[in-house]
Formats: sequence, C-alpha cells, structure tokens
Amino acid sequence: MIKADLYETDVQNQVICRLCAHQCRLPEGSTGICRVRKNVAGVLYSLNSDHVVAMHLDPIEKKPLYHFLPGATTFSIAAMGCNFSCRFCQNYSISMVTNEQEISGESVSPEQLVQFALQNRASSISYTYTEPTVFFELMLETARLAHQHGIKNIMVSNGYMSRWALSQLEPFIDAANIDLKAFSEKFYKKYCRARLQPVLETIAAIQAGAIWLEITTLLIPGLNDDREEIKRLIEFLLGLDDQLPWHVSRYFPQYQMQHIPATATESIHGFLDLGSEMGLKYLYGGNMAIDSWNDTHCPNCKGKLIRRQGYHSEILALQAGNCQFCGQPIAGIWQS
Repeated sequence: MIKADLYETDVQNQVICRLCAHQCRLPEGSTGICRVRKNVAGVLYSLNSDHVVAMHLDPIEKKPLYHFLPGATTFSIAAMGCNFSCRFCQNYSISMVTNEQEISGESVSPEQLVQFALQNRASSISYTYTEPTVFFELMLETARLAHQHGIKNIMVSNGYMSRWALSQLEPFIDAANIDLKAFSEKFYKKYCRARLQPVLETIAAIQAGAIWLEITTLLIPGLNDDREEIKRLIEFLLGLDDQLPWHVSRYFPQYQMQHIPATATESIHGFLDLGSEMGLKYLYGGNMAIDSWNDTHCPNCKGKLIRRQGYHSEILALQAGNCQFCGQPIAGIWQS
C-alpha cells in the first residue's frame, strides 16, 4: 500500500475520495467502488499503485491514436482495477477487482518504468489496458519523471476522473483517448454503473486544454447503436471541434455479454458515413483489420495522407503537419 492523493478525512475517520466522479465516502476499513483504494484509520491508501500488472511495447496506433506521432512505439503499463463495472469489458481479467486479495502485479518503481522506456527507445509511456485513473499515483509520478527525460505521456481512459485529478495530470499528459461508451445516461447506469455527464465534462475540459484528444466508441449491437443517439453523440463532438478524431470500434463478445453478437462491419461503416455527413473531419473504424476507414485523408482535397494496415502506419503525403497535395493543415501532433 502507498498513501493515496486526493482525499479528505471527515468525522469518525470517514474518508471522502476525490479521485473520480463517484466521490466515494468510505468508512474506516472499507474500499471504494474501484476496490483498490482503502480507508485505513482515516488515511486513504492506494492498493494497486505499487503493483504493475501489465507492461508491453505497443504501436501507438493500438491506443488508438492516429493523429499523434504515427508509427511510434509506446511503452504501455497498467495496474489492476477500474471505477466502472462494464458488463462488456474487453480486459476484465485485470480490470475487475472484487476484493483486495485479488490485486496482483510486480513491484516496479516509476524510475524503473522510465528507464525501461528509455532503453527500448519508446517515445511515450501509455497508461492503459485498465483504467489509469485508479492507479493515479503511479501514473502521475511516472509521467512527471518521463517528461524530465523527454518522454511523452498518453492516457487511455473512461473519462470519469475528477477535475482535481485532471488538473494535476494536465501538465504531464500529452495525449489522451477517452472512451465515450454511449450517449445515454441509461446505458452508463445499467451497463457501466456510472454516469454519462462527468465523462462529457472531462472530454470538454481536455479538449479545451493542451492535451491532444481522440475519442473512441465501442459500438454494441442493440445497446448503444440507436441512430438518433449516435447523432446526438456526433453533435456533441462537433460542438467541441469538427477536427476531433472519432474512432468507432467493432464489438466482440466478452465477459458477461457473450450472447451479444459481434458488430457488423456495415454498421460501423454506416455510422462513420453519418459522422462524415454531419461534418466530422477525421473518422476511423476500429477492430476491423484492413479497411478503408483506417486511413487518414485530407478533409479538403480528400487525398490519402496516411495508410494503415492493422497497427502499421505509412505516411504517404504529410509534411510538417500539412497535406502535400493541397497544403491543408492536418490536425494532430506529428513530430516529437
């Protein structure tokens, strides 16, 4: 255990966790909704921030980030836990914690993580696989050290962090992909045990700041693919920036929802077409292998700028962030 950040001690040693939008009130000896933060005698402790459960070198496209240093290698890390309980979770074996005895992982310090990234010439460290908000202390210290060594930081998150957490992370996080799982409070409550509005507030706050942002929606047949709901989601993104990249990913049966079939490719294509018709400039399909919606095209002349096959990117006609065909600036971070 390590002492946690972002909490207050109330009467009778009750702790109020200020890390995420749940704002859990914890009697002495109890853990929060995430099951990885515990009140011990009026002090909040993180049970997972000294337990790294996954470490991998990944293509940055896997996050997915398509407009941030394409072709680069990122060092991905995770600790166990999540503040959601998504019934369709794709990484449930390491994200779902029911009690503290389940928390596993290797004791690896932030200094060791940064050194590993340097030794493997990774241009960034990604906090991913599980929900990085719940290993906040590990992420924050690693990100701070990474910046001191010229390494960028990426956060792949459900967006449920508090404004206090985001304000501390913002100076050190360079890019983020936020899961916008649906555009329905009912969906978030029933399938994630959370709320939509805090996610929207986080997305708006990140977009207004200096962190490069991309959005992913996992399209689940019959649950979050209502056309009018998706229209409202697109309108929300357009209200922030029509150049905000939106990834629509194909669902495959997982965890407690294996009875739901995989998303039809035609359905993904239909909503990407809708996004384009409504005015979004950069739209991508996810979990579809080789597909024309993996490529980046100039929104002005429609020339193909980046070709992607799986997680491999090939820059065809992009120079200093501009389309080589017509000179149109292309939104993104193209050079480290």
